[in-house]
Amino acid sequence: MTTHETNVTPVSLAEVKNILKKLSKERKELLYEQRIALEHAQKFSKLPLKKTQDLIKDLKKLEIIDDLYAYKIADLLPTSVGDVKTIFAKSRITLSENNIKKILEIVNKYFVE
Repeated sequence: MTTHETNVTPVSLAEVKNILKKLSKERKELLYEQRIALEHAQKFSKLPLKKTQDLIKDLKKLEIIDDLYAYKIADLLPTSVGDVKTIFAKSRITLSENNIKKILEIVNKYFVE
């Protein structure tokens, strides 16, 4: 039995929304799954694409944040210490209070409720 390696690249909700909007203009009708994904992205994507990309870049500057967590944070936009801890709950990464504070400062720079 062989294993297949696949390159998986995270994508933010803002990017999904942008991709599916372009696709809907090219086609007459989106597939059912694509329509559901677009509705979800429109409902839960809180930042425009450019701001999301800038937020992800800033988050990745922190040594402790990898691509996957940068995208998760950009999609969820945590507003409290508890929110940040929840995002990292299943990981083996232990965040210091200082790192949590930095994450929240970066998020607050781009997103104000």
